[in-house]
Amino acid sequence: MAVDFELKDRYGIEDLISIVRVLRAPGGCPWDREQTHESIRKNFIEETYEVIEAINKQDTALLKEELGDVLLQVALHTEMEREKGTFTFDDVANDIVQKLVIRHPHVFGEVVANNEEEALDSWNAAKQQSKGMKSQSESMLSVPRELPALMRAQKIQHKAAKVGFDWDHVDGAVDKLYEEINELKTAMSDGDQAAVEEEFGDVLFSCVNIARFLKLDSEEALTASTDKFLSRFTEVERLARERGIDMKEASLSTLDQLWDEAKKIKSE
Repeated sequence: MAVDFELKDRYGIEDLISIVRVLRAPGGCPWDREQTHESIRKNFIEETYEVIEAINKQDTALLKEELGDVLLQVALHTEMEREKGTFTFDDVANDIVQKLVIRHPHVFGEVVANNEEEALDSWNAAKQQSKGMKSQSESMLSVPRELPALMRAQKIQHKAAKVGFDWDHVDGAVDKLYEEINELKTAMSDGDQAAVEEEFGDVLFSCVNIARFLKLDSEEALTASTDKFLSRFTEVERLARERGIDMKEASLSTLDQLWDEAKKIKSE
């Protein structure tokens, strides 16, 4: 039996809210009815990354589609709470509009921001005030632990630097990296696995700090390096296949030679 939903040539946000409600209602979709915040939280992450993919590809049609998928996730999570009587989609919209007004005193208030940096400083000051944060550590603790590790590290380092807890120059950050590498070597020599993990984390944290000094995004830099490795490795496989070389049986020197060839080909 068909459910009650008006079919149109074009739909709006109210129609999205309505169809999600229909899908989760009795007689709707059995899968949608069974979902919870926890069961589809990874879907939300996946859909967000697919938006990023569309942006990277500069594919406008794909971006429109993927933004719709993210909006669906928002509608689903909101509907789950409406069913409990806690909040509605309008409540979500109201809260974000109120937050935007409060966080933009340089637009809706008397604060002056003449450039991007001053605007961000104004936003962050308003955020700390609205959340009752009295220390920078409280602001740092507000950075979600669920963020990708490199992104979280860079955000926390940036907040620490805001109150002067920072090196005077990138050279200090580079020296710290070498110090952490030596501590990692010591932990490896001692055979202490827990210490190895800790020191390895410190090495990564130090690398992120250098990236911040150089005004690089750690996530993007690592993504680019991974792409470069994949491209060169694909070329190594091609060369090995053409020459009848079994990579599993080949010596390290042979593989290294293939890698150098692939590197040269890909740089041309």
